[in-house]
This record gives sequence, structure tokens and C-alpha cells, in this order.
Amino acid sequence: MLARDPSPPPLPAEGPIIAIPARGNESYMALVWRRLKRSWTGMAGLWLVVLLLVMAVFAEFVAPMDPKATDVGFAPPQVPSFHDRDGNLVMRPRVYALADSADLDPVTFQPIVGPDYDHPRLLGFFVEGAPYRLFGLIPANRHFFASMDGLPVHFLGTDKFGRDVLSRAIHGSRVSLMIALTVVFIITVIGTTVGMVSGYFGGRFDVWMQRFVELVLAFPQLPLYLALTTLIPVTAPTNVFLAFVIIVMSALGWAQMSREVRGKTLALARIEYVRAAMAVGATDRRIIMQHIFPNVMSHVIVAVTLAIPTVVLLESFLGFLGFAVKPPLISWGLMLQDTATYSVIGTYPWILSPVGFVLVTVFALNALGDGLRDAVDPY
Repeated sequence: MLARDPSPPPLPAEGPIIAIPARGNESYMALVWRRLKRSWTGMAGLWLVVLLLVMAVFAEFVAPMDPKATDVGFAPPQVPSFHDRDGNLVMRPRVYALADSADLDPVTFQPIVGPDYDHPRLLGFFVEGAPYRLFGLIPANRHFFASMDGLPVHFLGTDKFGRDVLSRAIHGSRVSLMIALTVVFIITVIGTTVGMVSGYFGGRFDVWMQRFVELVLAFPQLPLYLALTTLIPVTAPTNVFLAFVIIVMSALGWAQMSREVRGKTLALARIEYVRAAMAVGATDRRIIMQHIFPNVMSHVIVAVTLAIPTVVLLESFLGFLGFAVKPPLISWGLMLQDTATYSVIGTYPWILSPVGFVLVTVFALNALGDGLRDAVDPY
């Protein structure tokens, strides 16, 4: 009889150990952020949105001039240059004001207007300029980028009254974005609440609520906006007119959000954990707030980022038609009223500069919305 070998069998040869990074209990928002960082368009939109918000909040500091100060009307843009009169490269940027030269035009015999190379105006960061009150409280006179001698400089030219277009566009971003954010906030609150309640309870309440939503969606918005302009007198205070614009845009915009949230709620109300909560006797309020609302928020966040550029475009369009804020407030739509005639656009094309701000804002928010949509629902 063979004796059993008491020694244990040899262990297999150990291969290379692969370290798997442990992420722990990653929250849903951390997962969305990790997915968003993979989208370069979404991150570009996020950074542009942050820059736009910073520009709107610190508009007095970012703007190179006082938006109400007047100078030469329809002055052309002054482009920063890194060259002197001989074409040599210089380290500090500068602008050259336009001046009459000694040469005469051979046809009109008028002095030829050209850059004044003899008197360059140096540019710099954090220079002293027009005084202002930051947030309406803190007195200051420093500007982010302006002329070092304190004289006016117009990077995007001036309008018909000689006001700096760039400074007015920067200050106008505050009003335009404020209108857009306020309208979208009201639309989101009303639309989300109505959509969840209507989709959850269903029945006759849902039927009548959806008929009302369809009635709101059936309104032709543009003729309605034009008709509402006659309800407010021209002498009405600016805050009353601004509140009326926000109320009208909110009243006509919540229905689409409500319809989308209702569709999501109808699908969520049939999921097992919602039916289990109903079976154990959970109240309707608890089911809506604890089970349905968190799952709807992912769609709502994406819808908000896509609704803000729509409101920005609508405000600009209504401002061009005259149904917008009134002076002394400034908005991108109000600035576009100066482009009403073709002769002004053809002769002074820099008046269209607010369109560039609108396009950048719409692109940034749409890019952020697309990135969030892919991050929230990658499938």
C-alpha cells in the first residue's frame, strides 16, 4: 500500500497582479460629472457658460468703459495692435486713434483719415478708468482691460449716440441672461409640478389638464406677443415692463415642459419600486417627492439647458421688434434695434456685434445641454 504524500500540492505560478482602482460608492452626480468630462463639446460649453455668468455678474469691472458715456457717433472699432508705425513687433498692445493726415484725397480733396501712429495709446490689464459701484455698493475704478491713459477706447466701435458697443453688450448680458434664467426658472417650477401631478394621478384630472396644456400650446406666440405690446403704455416704468415680459414669456412656455415631464412620470409610475411604495401605504406626496421627482430631475436639467438659449433668442427677437426692456436698461435685443435699417448695417457693420454675443451664448448652452444629455442617459 502506497503512503500518501503529506506535502500540499504546489501552488500555481503567480502572474502579474492587475490593480483595479476602487471607486467606492460613486454617487449619481459624480457619475454624470465623470461622463460629462469625456465630452469636449460639453466641457467647452460649460466653460463658456461660466465665463458668460462671470462677465454678467462683474459687468462693471469687465467693461472697458461706462456704457452711458458718449463719444463720436458711429466710430469704427479700434483693433489692438502689436506693431509700431514701422511694422516692428512690440510687447505691449496698443491702439491708434484715427486722425486727419496731411495728404488729401485726389477726388474729394478732403484730408485722408488714417491711424495716428505718432500718439499710440497703450493698453493694459486692471487699469484705472471710469468710476463705478461694484454690485451697486463698492466704489471702484479698475477695469479688466482698457486704455492705460484713461481715455476712451472702442474695441467694437460706437453706436449712433457715441456709446461704446462692447461695454453696452457686456452690460446687456446681465439683463438678457437675467430674463432668460428667471423665465426658465418659472417655466421649470410650473411645468415640472403640473407634469408630475398630472402624470401621477391620471384620470379625469389628467384629461382636463392636458386639454388646457394643448390650449396653451395652440396659441400663436408671435401675433400674441405683438398684440400684448399695446397693453402697456410707453410711459410705464421699466420694472413694470420687464415684469410683464417675464410673465408673458413664462405663461406661454411652461406647457411644453409640463408635457415632457408628464411623459416621464407616466413611465415611472409603472415601475416596481413605485408600485411597492403604493402597496405599503406610502402617501402620494412621499411617492412623488422621494421616488418620481429624483428620476425626473435628470431630464429636467437637460431640458433647462436647452430652454435657456431658446429664451435668449426670443428676448433678442422681441427686443428687435420693440417688445423688450426700455432704456436706461440695456439688453442684447434692445441694442439690435439700431440695425433696423439696411443702410446702417451696410455702412456701420459693427452695430451687429450683439449678434455675436447671442450666438456664443446659444452655442455654449446647446453644447452643455448635449453633453449633459449624453452624460445623464449614455444609452
